[in-house]
Amino acid sequence: MEYKLGVIGGMGSEATSYFFKEVVAHTEVKKDQDHIDTVILNHASLPDRTEAILTGDDEEFINRIVQDIQLLEKINVQNIAIPCNTTHYFYNIIQEETSVPIIHMPKESVASAVSNFDDVKKIGIMATTGTIRTGIYRKECEEMGVELVAPSEAGQEDVMSLIYDEIKKGLPGDRSKFDRAYQELIAAGSDVIILACTELSVFGEKNELYDNCLDAMEVLVKEVIARSEEYQEVL
Repeated sequence: MEYKLGVIGGMGSEATSYFFKEVVAHTEVKKDQDHIDTVILNHASLPDRTEAILTGDDEEFINRIVQDIQLLEKINVQNIAIPCNTTHYFYNIIQEETSVPIIHMPKESVASAVSNFDDVKKIGIMATTGTIRTGIYRKECEEMGVELVAPSEAGQEDVMSLIYDEIKKGLPGDRSKFDRAYQELIAAGSDVIILACTELSVFGEKNELYDNCLDAMEVLVKEVIARSEEYQEVL
């Protein structure tokens, strides 16, 4: 049997659950069999990605996620999605370990921001400190000819507190923290703001977002569905 989609989740688990729910909700179907055949590895015990990046102690994380990738390859998935922005710091390393295409969440998100909003010159980012320091979104912005705007130290503290102190603990999240970071990025000239952390996607599920916010998770969901439909057409 060939599965259209393999997912490495658990970073965090609620975000993975939300991702799959969104894939199911946005796939056009007439019957059960029309949904995307999917295998999800909810590998919740994977080491923290931000800590691995900031400390340089990343060997365990890389080894374990490569094992996950190879397991998905053995069961013949056609594409792999990783609903965790920070993990894409290791994208080149893990893609080299498999012939299965891994969807590049930051690349697709920046491309979507530029193509779906008018006259984008600056893109603000709300993400983990690990994601910001890696420069993975900055690199994609530069390749698309736009400038990345990151929060100040105080703004980043609000974002990290929202992610780690609240959403990852199952709490709904403090709207005031989100708004402070958002308003700061807007004041710095951001035309679009990418929510580049899947915990912020969970926050967005429960809170109304501003029109110029782009959820990287939604971009990944759309790309997963599009690639699965293309694979079905080939068959």
